[in-house]
Amino acid sequence: MQMPAHQVNGNSAAASREKFRRDTTVDPEEVARFARLGAEWWDPDGPMRALHKFNPVRLAYLRELLGKHFLLDGKSRDWRSPVALQGLTILDIGCGAGILSEPLARLGARMTSIDPARRNIEAAKDHAAKTNLAIDYRCVAAEELAAEGGVFDVVLAMEVVEHVRNVRRFLADAAAMVRPGGMLAAATLNRTLKSFAFAILGAEYVLHWVPRGTHNWTQFVAPRELGKALRDAGLRVKAKTGVVYDPLAAKWRLSHDLDVNYIMVAIRPE
Repeated sequence: MQMPAHQVNGNSAAASREKFRRDTTVDPEEVARFARLGAEWWDPDGPMRALHKFNPVRLAYLRELLGKHFLLDGKSRDWRSPVALQGLTILDIGCGAGILSEPLARLGARMTSIDPARRNIEAAKDHAAKTNLAIDYRCVAAEELAAEGGVFDVVLAMEVVEHVRNVRRFLADAAAMVRPGGMLAAATLNRTLKSFAFAILGAEYVLHWVPRGTHNWTQFVAPRELGKALRDAGLRVKAKTGVVYDPLAAKWRLSHDLDVNYIMVAIRPE
């Protein structure tokens, strides 16, 4: 007996959804934790205050890095220009409420920003509307966008690698969306005793920079592991830098110390 076409299609769609739930790199518990923040993402004194303090150093690093790598009309860009990233297509994976996406958009980048938490995307859209920024916010996972064939000049995975289920799968999907000559930048936490002391005991339990439970030390990723995953995905590691907190200046700065926070950059050969 042949099943009705609508039932066949319905079963097929259900099977596809179930397969996505099994294969996805998205961790539902992590998504729920960050989704609870809602509009609090934008409170500089709220739960994300550490990210607000961290944002200037990563933004400055990306601005100079991208400005020097991508030519404009055949010439080097002035990365100090207020439109240093004019016309670049940038994907911000795990964008939260847009704390990094918005300043990149102000520098002229054409932003596509994704997050699997719908409340984050809603908060991001609301804030962008208030500041008159045109950012393409989508509530999708990286693997969904990769399956659509999306390709960008730059793919960012900033402070998200340590929150996914399968790092290698996630990075393979992210790398697949980097065009030839394009770049991927990932910021994450090294898995060291020092990072346990600083990022978990210090930041979560002593200084209360971030809510308790924000990080799981076993999910931190060593630079050698991240580098190998990027190379296996067809990219070439171009640069890496540590980021440390300077208590005297009360701000973050770049450093040769990769023991806790670090940023790794890779390019896809043309």
